[in-house]
Amino acid sequence: MNYWQKRKAAFGHAFRGFLDLVRHHPHAHLHLIATTMTILAGLNLRFAQWEWMVAILCLGLVWAAEALNTALEYLTDLVSPEYHPLAGKAKDMAAAGVLCAALAAFVVGLLLIGPKLWHLLM
Repeated sequence: MNYWQKRKAAFGHAFRGFLDLVRHHPHAHLHLIATTMTILAGLNLRFAQWEWMVAILCLGLVWAAEALNTALEYLTDLVSPEYHPLAGKAKDMAAAGVLCAALAAFVVGLLLIGPKLWHLLM
């Protein structure tokens, strides 16, 4: 397999992972709704380039955190099929990372969208 075939295969694995995330994980469904709402709000409120950059960065970080959390859950379930307190702590910590990213993105979203909505309503 040459370099480009390996790169193509790597992207295929990544897309397969993303599809698994979106299809089988309820929290990813919430992220998908939030992502869609953010994009629609940005289009309707005519985000400036810098606003799009901030929004996309926040959305990407939340998706990355959710994917890493899911990967850690899969791996934890593989190595510790039965409950173990440390496995539970690892899962909780990974979920906390997603929560931190999502809350930060939510606050950034309020700062980007809030003033524009306020201006439209007043």
